[in-house]
Amino acid sequence: MIAVKKLCAGVALMVFCASVLAESRLRVSVQPANKELKANVEGYIGSLGERNADALQRFSLVAQGQAEKAAQALGYYQAQITTEVVESTPPQLNVTINPGEPVHLRNVVVRVDGPAAQLSQFKLPKGARLKSGDVLNHGTYDAAKRHILNQGSRYGFFAGKFTSQQLDIDPRAGIADVSLIYESGPRYTFGDVGFNGDYDLDNDLLQRMVPFKPNTPYNSDKIAELYQALRSSDYFEIVQVDANPSQAVGETIPVVVQLSARKPRSMGIGLGFSTDVGPRGRANWTRHYANPQGHSYGAELELSAPRQNVSVFYDIPLDPPLTDKLRFVGGYQYEDLPDTDTLSNLITVGPEWHSQLDNGWQRVISLKWQREEYELGDDSGLSTLLLPGISYAYLQSDSQVDPSQGYRLQFDLAAGKEGLGSDSDVVHSNALAKGLYTLARKHRFLGRAQIGGTESNGFSNVPPSLRFFAGGDQSVRGYDYDSLSPENSDGDKIGGRYLVAGSVEYQYSVAEKWRVATFFDQGNSFNDLEFPSLKKSFGFGVRWISPLGPLRLDLAKPINPGKDDDDGIHIHFSMGPEL
Repeated sequence: MIAVKKLCAGVALMVFCASVLAESRLRVSVQPANKELKANVEGYIGSLGERNADALQRFSLVAQGQAEKAAQALGYYQAQITTEVVESTPPQLNVTINPGEPVHLRNVVVRVDGPAAQLSQFKLPKGARLKSGDVLNHGTYDAAKRHILNQGSRYGFFAGKFTSQQLDIDPRAGIADVSLIYESGPRYTFGDVGFNGDYDLDNDLLQRMVPFKPNTPYNSDKIAELYQALRSSDYFEIVQVDANPSQAVGETIPVVVQLSARKPRSMGIGLGFSTDVGPRGRANWTRHYANPQGHSYGAELELSAPRQNVSVFYDIPLDPPLTDKLRFVGGYQYEDLPDTDTLSNLITVGPEWHSQLDNGWQRVISLKWQREEYELGDDSGLSTLLLPGISYAYLQSDSQVDPSQGYRLQFDLAAGKEGLGSDSDVVHSNALAKGLYTLARKHRFLGRAQIGGTESNGFSNVPPSLRFFAGGDQSVRGYDYDSLSPENSDGDKIGGRYLVAGSVEYQYSVAEKWRVATFFDQGNSFNDLEFPSLKKSFGFGVRWISPLGPLRLDLAKPINPGKDDDDGIHIHFSMGPEL
């Protein structure tokens, strides 16, 4: 019993102490109401801590001084400020402010002199709070100075300084004059770029990664580009770029880069699942640099129930080496799609020239030789084609993993000529467009459109890899993978000459990593250019945003399916970026 009483007394003492030591409260009142001033005063005074009423009374004079500084920072030099301590639990400090009339700007001069004045990129600070008639705001004035100094550092005016930086205030008259005059001095330039460290690559290759030439006017963005170029090259583990103005010779800044090579080989293994191909495994192996010229090579293996393929590549960097390369590829793919009565053994080899155009488009010019042994229903064949090809791709996106805005465009064209390494004439083309727009952070709108066509002097000789099928996770949901196709006389799905497919989707964010979606898909493959009968479907889905990209689970149902179509609800699961 005694122990219980002692315990209760201890608990009561703890509660009493907690109430005494609770953080004191601050109440700021501005009349007339001024949210900006109120927030600024609260920020200047800060936390009151665990003060009792007496300590809070002593602190009130400090708080009054802080409130006065906070008011002056926003131009209120005639503010009347009173404080009062309320002995409550916990105690409270009331700060009452009558701001009075603020100080207004009268004469405002913000100017840049010297070579920087002729540089269009050197922007003066913008804002509606630093011109004649505006209320004085010390934060705006300080921000203008920082902006000019930052511009000077960004564009290499390291000798620049303010010849005038004055803020003259007459509180009684309620006016202030501003004079900010910056003399830029000469613009510094880049010198030679030197590379040091632990690596075994030619200096010529490294110099081709530098996005500027010696004597180029300094721009800090170029330093960031150089760092990013070296990091993204897959050659280095550590990159340090030093362009210190204090090391300048005259007005020329040497650039020194410290490098540490990454491990030359890497290997990756992954598992995945989609309703198109079921469970699948993937493995890749890469040799990132095989010689001082930066050549690389590797292999990739993918296994799933309907498809198995292995591919190899050898890359030779061109100029510029990060975007342009000569690639030699080879691969073998076996595909058996029982729902489409299609079986294919495909071998491909050939060179590819990858380059990035000045407008941002990625271009690939290729010469692919392919040999494909196949079965389409009861028919079988052997196709040999030499296909010169060209493709263009453009991606605009604000994130590689989970974008909120952006679009992708892609166009592919390949052709073969009978007698020139090909056993038939064939032209194969494909175009894809995707778009994504987010409104008010929660509402996402996605669109996708795809068209394709194959022309040949004998379509019966066109192998499955150059025919079109529709249906599945990335085509028309509500239908099985590649199940939408023209049929032969035996009812076997044999692929079509042309393809049309599209989708619209709306997503709504219900939590940080979760979204719900509704969508409408339509598309089909067909053999004539008359407007085809498009298969349609609609459905609902859930999206979870994983570190590797969105995981999508959809329930889709065909709209007015044909007599041979499954009209039930189809489950689709897939993952990867939206664009």
